[in-house]
Amino acid sequence: QVQVVESGGGLVQAGGSLRLSCAASGRTFSSYAMGWFRRTPGKEREFVAGISSTGGGTIYADSVKGRFTISRDNAKNTVYLEMNSLKPEDTAVYYCAPWLRGTTKPLYDYWGQGTQVTVSS
Repeated sequence: QVQVVESGGGLVQAGGSLRLSCAASGRTFSSYAMGWFRRTPGKEREFVAGISSTGGGTIYADSVKGRFTISRDNAKNTVYLEMNSLKPEDTAVYYCAPWLRGTTKPLYDYWGQGTQVTVSS
């Protein structure tokens, strides 16, 4: 089972950028499709972006398409989420997890501590 540690969150003004990182443990990391998810208080956790095990395929939620870019470096066991043109509605705790490819769900219900992103207007 892959374990993850997310980092890179912070406070940014609307229109700004942040780059999130997700460091994963386990020698099988490169065999997993990975996803970023986010959660705001009172709402269900939602899918943000997913990337195939090789990095050759990506998919995005409509709300972030064109603004966010997911990537991975299998040599470093790390997944990234580049976030540009941030909006206040992007404010959330962001999580990464192995992703059930072809869906908007994680492969299993295990989560790291997440990283808080706050976008001020």
